[in-house]
Parts: sequence; C-alpha cells; structure tokens
Amino acid sequence: MHKTDFDPLPIDDVLPQLREALRGKTSAVLVAPPGAGKTTRVPIALLDEAWLRGSRIVMLEPRRLAARAAAHRMSQQIEEEVGETVGFRVRAESRVSSRTRVEVVTEGVLTRMLADDPTLDGIGLVIFDEFHERSLNADVGLALSLHSQRLVRDDLRLLVMSATLDGVAVAQLLGDAPVVVSEGKIFPVTTHYVPPRTAAAREATLLGTIDRALRDETGDLLAFLPGAGEIRHAAEALNHRELPPGTFVVPLYGTMALADQDRAIRPSRPGTRKVVLATTIAQTSLTIEGVRVVIDSGVTRIPRYSPRTGMTRLETVRVSRSAADQRRGRAGRLAPGVCYRLWDAAEDALLRQHDIPEILEADLAPLALDLAAAGVDDSVELRWLDPPSAGAFAQARELLRELGALGANGRITAHGRELAALGMHPRLAHMLIMSRRSNLSALASDLAALLEERDIVAGPLAERDPDIRTRLESLHGGRASASLDRSALERVRSAASRWRRKSAATEGSTNPEAAGLLLALAYPDRIAQRRSGANPRYVLRNGTGAKLAPGTALHNEPYLVAAELDGRRPESLILLAAPISLAEIHAHFGDQITRDDVIAWDDAAGSVKAQRRRLLGALVLSDDPLPAPDPDRVQQIVLDAIVTGDFALLSWTKEATALRDRMAFMHAHDASWPDVSSAGLRASAAGWLAPRLGGVRRRADVARIPVAESLIQLLSWQQRARLDELAPTHFTTPSGFRARIDYSNPSAPVLAVRMQDLFGLTKTPRVLGGRVPLTLHLLAPNQRSVQVTQDLESFWKAAYREVRTRLRARYPKHKWPEDPTKTSDH
Repeated sequence: MHKTDFDPLPIDDVLPQLREALRGKTSAVLVAPPGAGKTTRVPIALLDEAWLRGSRIVMLEPRRLAARAAAHRMSQQIEEEVGETVGFRVRAESRVSSRTRVEVVTEGVLTRMLADDPTLDGIGLVIFDEFHERSLNADVGLALSLHSQRLVRDDLRLLVMSATLDGVAVAQLLGDAPVVVSEGKIFPVTTHYVPPRTAAAREATLLGTIDRALRDETGDLLAFLPGAGEIRHAAEALNHRELPPGTFVVPLYGTMALADQDRAIRPSRPGTRKVVLATTIAQTSLTIEGVRVVIDSGVTRIPRYSPRTGMTRLETVRVSRSAADQRRGRAGRLAPGVCYRLWDAAEDALLRQHDIPEILEADLAPLALDLAAAGVDDSVELRWLDPPSAGAFAQARELLRELGALGANGRITAHGRELAALGMHPRLAHMLIMSRRSNLSALASDLAALLEERDIVAGPLAERDPDIRTRLESLHGGRASASLDRSALERVRSAASRWRRKSAATEGSTNPEAAGLLLALAYPDRIAQRRSGANPRYVLRNGTGAKLAPGTALHNEPYLVAAELDGRRPESLILLAAPISLAEIHAHFGDQITRDDVIAWDDAAGSVKAQRRRLLGALVLSDDPLPAPDPDRVQQIVLDAIVTGDFALLSWTKEATALRDRMAFMHAHDASWPDVSSAGLRASAAGWLAPRLGGVRRRADVARIPVAESLIQLLSWQQRARLDELAPTHFTTPSGFRARIDYSNPSAPVLAVRMQDLFGLTKTPRVLGGRVPLTLHLLAPNQRSVQVTQDLESFWKAAYREVRTRLRARYPKHKWPEDPTKTSDH
C-alpha cells in the first residue's frame, strides 16, 4: 500500500483534498486506479482555484489518441466544443483558442514549450497523466518542470497522476509532496487463464479464445497484441472466420490514421459487437465504451537501444504485473467484465512488477538535445526518478557534436536550436536542414516521413525490399505493388507535406537516387562498405557488422547507408538502406576522412607490407602501396615480428644455439651475465638484434642474420674473454678427442663421449672454474649410453668391472683394461 495523507475515496470525494493539497503545496501525487475518472474530472475541477489566477492548465498524455479523446470527453462534460475551454495540441493537429484554459498535449509538446519558455508563462498547473508508463518524454518533462520550478517559477504547480505508481517515490522526488489516493469505481472482473500449448500456438489460442468469448459473453471485446503486424494477421484470420452476426473486427494501434483510431474507440451501433485488436495504446488513458471482455496475449513490444551499436531494435517481452492489471481493468470500467489471460496462473506470479522506464533503455539523443536547448549541459543538474545512464548520455552528446548541434564547449549551437525547433529526432532534423544546401529539402522531407512513420511495405521484415528508393517512388505514384500498405502510404504522404511546410522546404529535386547522400547526413555512423566475398556482408563506419538478405537489389552495391537495422549480433540485418557513391562520400565527408600509413608484418607473405589507407571510421576507402616507408618504422616492425614469433624467424644454427646455451649457463650461475631466455632476449632485442635489421624486409633477409655474431654483442669485453675459459665449447679427452659440451641444461651440462676416450682420466671434468661437474654420458662403441655419472672416480672403482665384462663380450676387438685410470685405448 502507498503511504498517503488521505484515506482512499471515490474521485469526486477526493477532489476537495486534492484542491487543498495543491493550495498549500507546489506539487502533489494522485494515485487512482483505472476507471476513477481522474483524467477528465481533475482538470475541470481545478479550473476555478484561486491560485490559478486565470492561468492555464496543461495536461500531458502519452499518446495523441489519448490527448484528443481526453479533450473531447472534458468538452462534453461542460457542453462545449473542443477548442473552447478545453483544447488539445498534438503533432500535426491543434484545437486551441484564446479561450482555452485546459490544454491537453502529448508529452513531447511540453518539452518544446519548456525549451521555448522555461518560465512557462501563463501556465499555472502542469498535470502528468498516466505517469506510470514512464515514457522518456514524461521523465524529461517532469525533470525540466522541476528545474523551472526551482529556478524561476516557485508558484508553478505540478500534479503527477497514475493508476499503478509508486506514489511515495514520486512524492519524494517532488519534495515530499502529499499523496492523494482515490479508490475509483472498478467493477469486478473475472479472470480466466488460457495458456497456449506452445509459443507458436499463441495466435491459435487467441483466435479460439475470441470465439469462446463471443459465444459465452456479452459486450465488445478488446484483445491486446504486441504489434501492428500481429494485429493485421489476426484481423485477416478473424475476417475469414464465421463470426456471429453483427460482429466486426477493428484494429487499433498508434500509426493508424486518426480517423481510424476514432472509429475503434467509438461505441458500437445498437445490434452490433466489435472486436478491438489493440497494442498498448488501449492499455491506459482510453475508455472504449462497451468493452466487457479483455483478452490479453501477455506480451508487448518495446524499443531497446544499444549504446554499443547505436541502434534501437524492437523486442517482444512479457508484460509486467502493473501492465497486466491495467489491461484487465479495461473490462471493468463501465460494468462487470471478464479477462482471459493467455498464460497460466503459475506464470502470473513471476511477472515483473513494473515496466522498465524508457529512460533506462532508450536512445538518449533527443533527451540530450532537449536538455541542451534548455541550457542543461549535464543530466546530473536535474532531479530524476531514474537518472539516465552516464555512458549512454555521453554517447548521445557525442552524436550531437558530430551533427554540429553542440559546440566544442558543449553548449547548444544555432544549428542545434534549429534541430530542437523541428521536434523530430536530431538525426532526421539535421538531414532536413542540411538538405537545403543541395536543393534536396523536398526529398529529405519524404525520407523523414518514411523513417518516422510505419513502413509502407507490408509483410515480414526480413522479406521486405530494403531499398528505400522504391518506397520514395511509391510515395509519388511511380511504383505500385500489392505489398504496399495504403493507409501507411497516405500517412507518410501527410507527414511529408507537414515536414515540407515546417522546414520551409522548396520544391527541389525528389530524385530517389540522392537518398543515400541524405541518409548519410542523418546516419553518418551507418555508412557501410561491402566486404569481399559472394555474400552481401558489410562493415559500418562505426565498426559493427551488417548484412543484406540474399537476393536483394542492393546486394552488389559497394557502399550503402543503413537507415534501419535489426540490431542483432554479430551482424545486423539491414532493413532499410540506399546506395551512396564513393565520390559522394569524398565530397561530403572529405574533412572526416583520415590518412593512415599502415606498415605491418604480413605473416602469410613473409614480409613487411606498407600501405597508405584513407579511412572513414572503420571503412577503408583506399589502400595503396606506400612507396617509401619510414625505414626506422620498418625496422621496428621487423623487430616486433621476430620478437612476437619468439625468434623463430631467425636462423638458429648449431653454433648460435650452442652459444645461447653457454650464455644461459653463465647467467644461471652469475646474474651479471646477460639473460638470453626468451623474455631476456625480448627485453634486450634493441641492443643485440636491431642493429642487424637495416634494409631487412623479408623472411629470407631475416634468415641471413648471423645470430651468433649478434648474440655475442650482449657480452662485455671481459665476458667475451672469459667465456671460453669458464664455459668451453669442447673437452679434450686423454685420447685426444675433442668432445662438444652440451649446455642446454644450465644446472648440469653434459659431456657425451665414448668410455674408451676417457681411459686414463681419474677425475670428473669440470667447468666454471671447477665449480660445476659435467654430467658424463659414457657411450659404448655403438654410441649408446651405458652409464651416466657426475663422479667418474667412483664409477671406475665400483661399476666399471661389471660394465667391462659386458662390453668385452659384446665388443671383443676393443681394449678393455683392468685399470681404466692408467690405460687408454689409442
């Protein structure tokens, strides 16, 4: 339960307490369940308060349909036409006059009002309706309103209204504002759980449940589906079924024409029933009269922005507990009702309590621009219910700098104010304004409308033609297709005309071939270059991967601009794009092209590769041989290649290997000698190896380097003089044979020699000034070891007699003296 200042009462009884709260405070929170009537009764009831002093009330609604419906309902209550005491302002439509005292607006309108006039002159109360939806615009509007209230408008009242809101948290944000709770009037709603057997069977379960409800219940039906595609598919399926007489199917989603939306919410004619197939647009704010049955699919579609890719993708997710309750409440607004939930009761307990606020998952570029226009450089200056991510906000500001909306000092530029004034995404606003330079503003208006509104091509996303030029042709009647969505087409045409008027666009060229250039102005980070190979795979300027569906008309284009992608990993599917030429890239982004001389070791070719590249972000626009690379840099590249490969590129002769082993032996017993381990050689390579690399560029050149001569440079003159004395290469036996000493094991160097060559030797040979005995591998005439020892004297005394007996039998022609210390085999 919410902590409240007042006991829950019907909305009419709560109004006096709400008036009192706002009379004594600058802010208040009203929590009222669906059906309480807060949206239409509260603004009218507060109009005559003395503290308003004739100023206006602005009420925010999350959607255009809700704003228009609320204004119409309030006007009916006071028996006036819309535009008199009560009016509304939404994008592309306004019904206000000098008499208007209550203005219902969509949330983005308030943000622009605050940017134009932070004092909100003439406005006494701002009402945030349905705040539980936590849209980005609502959060920004509230944060900026609190900012204005604190700095310049201490008399401005704020009222936050919601049905399923944590009123205490909002009250704390508003400075411990009073929380007023209304119980409203909700009729009982019976809930049935009808889980589909599988996720794939969800539509079949939905259709079967609609049939059941039409048979078992009375009144109109409201079914919630995740998106317009599912709605159209379900509507087509229902229209092919044998529905009860007088039953008709009506879709309802945000991108429909307003006239079609109005038709969906109007009461059914006597003797008829309607089945409304809706998205979340019908979840709050609206009362669809006659609805007694709700069928909830249990899923919704939300946009999720990825700072990593800079792209937003729609994801279908489970509804939250508060959303499910809102949907069920639609059935009990006017009479007892029934709700069918297409999941089981066990799943119901696992639903997330609330929706994730949009500010935590949205593209923050519009927010960053709104704040900059309001003079706010850092989001931490404002008070938020959930502050935006610092990383995502910084990325959004970086995009604004790339678009020229922010200057080097981080403040909004004149260009940025132009972008903010247009009231569209900064990318599209930038495209619209910059298009004037090329006399392409009319085409830019068409593109902006196509990108903002629903796609005019119907069908599954992956199967649609991604070439946006075909849509531009259709927009002007040049191409007709059975897959065109006619209502979407008219909506885009209307939006394009609106943007032409708002941006003062001339009737310049509408040639679709310029679409790629214009898209590049809006999405400079999504200029894409085709990778080599048969498949249409691309790399974007921002470094992410993308691909086209096989067989599309764009698949051979060397350069594209991707306006829409699905955001999947590791490669996004390109959904909308247009080609751009390399000449256009150089002409319009030449100042952003960098030169990079790439000198690197090519392991496959076994040589240094020197190229001069021209880069646009991750795109390599040209890659030409560098005729005279810096010799010092070449030398370093070769040195790095040798060192990285653990010196395997060098030609390690027996002489070089033996020298390294002797030096390693000396270092193991005296740390003042150089370290020739891999780590040691890497650390000292600049001294012993680099001087040998002048003019070396190929593996064959490296192989000719005299490694032994190079390694000896690590020794001082004194060490060179003593090396042969302390770690001699050979030992001369009594027989006169020079046997090589193996120092590969520094702790126990090995002398492998025929036993007969040591006859006459009484003591074990030693190195390092007599401190380290050699490990003797005594060999038979066939060069096989018969004994290993570091104590030759003990061997002669103890083990030799037995070994002699065995070897005499096997090698009778060889001499095997009884006393090996006195006789040698010459």
